[in-house]
Amino acid sequence: MKRKDLITPEGTRDLLFEECLARRTVEDRLASLFTKFGYSEVVTPGIEFYDMFIGSSRNFRQEDMYKLTDSKGRLIALRPDSTIPIARLVSTRLKDAKLPLRLYYRQAVYVNNALLKGRSDETVQAGIELIGGVNLKRADYEALCTAVEALAEFDSNNFSLEVGHIGYFKELVSKLDVDDDIREEIRLLISQKNYPALNDLLDSIGDDQITRALKQLPGLFGGAEVFEKAAALFTDDNITAILADLKTVYNRLAALGYEKKISVDLGIVSHTDYYTGVVFKGYLSGVGQSVLKGGRYDGLLGEFGDPCPAVGFGVNCDAVANYLRKNGLVPNAKTPDCMVFGEKGYVVEAMAYAQKLVREGMTVENSLFNTLDETKEYASVKGIHKIVVVGSTVSHIKL
Repeated sequence: MKRKDLITPEGTRDLLFEECLARRTVEDRLASLFTKFGYSEVVTPGIEFYDMFIGSSRNFRQEDMYKLTDSKGRLIALRPDSTIPIARLVSTRLKDAKLPLRLYYRQAVYVNNALLKGRSDETVQAGIELIGGVNLKRADYEALCTAVEALAEFDSNNFSLEVGHIGYFKELVSKLDVDDDIREEIRLLISQKNYPALNDLLDSIGDDQITRALKQLPGLFGGAEVFEKAAALFTDDNITAILADLKTVYNRLAALGYEKKISVDLGIVSHTDYYTGVVFKGYLSGVGQSVLKGGRYDGLLGEFGDPCPAVGFGVNCDAVANYLRKNGLVPNAKTPDCMVFGEKGYVVEAMAYAQKLVREGMTVENSLFNTLDETKEYASVKGIHKIVVVGSTVSHIKL
């Protein structure tokens, strides 16, 4: 029988030293940014009832979730998403709060990626949820501009933001005479930009203006020219309004000086059905996946009994941390200012002296060696340049 007590489950890993520092750096900088924009932190449970994630717009597949039972035999799941639990929180404990609500989080989500080798099943995310507001367009701009600031926080020169509108895809696919499983397969193939499989599937459905437009959807990416291309494929009153709305967003962001950093992508078709309007993804140069995802979701809170518009995004802290490490952007771990060595009979006094130095703001290591020579050798390896020797008197040795 193979022992499994020395390894971690597939999709998980231990983090060491610089990896921990990189992730904490990302979390702390995002938390600081969100706080400066008026957002307050909330934390939701790591486990929730399974039913939380299978509502009408909460289409998490059961095979993608980690499931277990509680003491009463009820099915529960490790949190695969942070937005849905926060929607529950807002609709219950914050039901009478003054709107708009600005909330942020930094917590892990768990998704079973067994078929996607190399993907982590446990990911730390940090993000914002902007709940309510009289002018929804103002809220969209706030979320988008905050997303730009979040990306620029880590590399102001090498980031990009793609904006789309989920309504374009939903309008097209709703016109097909197919069941929900086929619609989901079409969505998945568009998301993967898998042209051959997408074309084969749509050919099996038929050849008309809708299927031809859906075939082109993964390629509707670029600048302002995308709007004319999309309108030429298919248009009706709803799609005309959707494209006009997105074009306004794109032009306003470009006018703010983001023109070289943003692009249009009508192929953004998130796996979560709760998005209803503008959707967006953020990238850092050289990272093979988006590090930021978000959008407008006006129907989700209504599923918990308290209808309210909302928009938000989440940042993959682990992906950003890897980017910082790869590019040498992680701050160096602080080397202790000194070591404290207690001579024989003065071990407790040495520990008390180390506590005194810590209270004064210094970083200190307490020596666990029996001799001063051993302490010096250890300090030299660790790059510590000062030893405080505590005995009948206190003396300092520089290395």
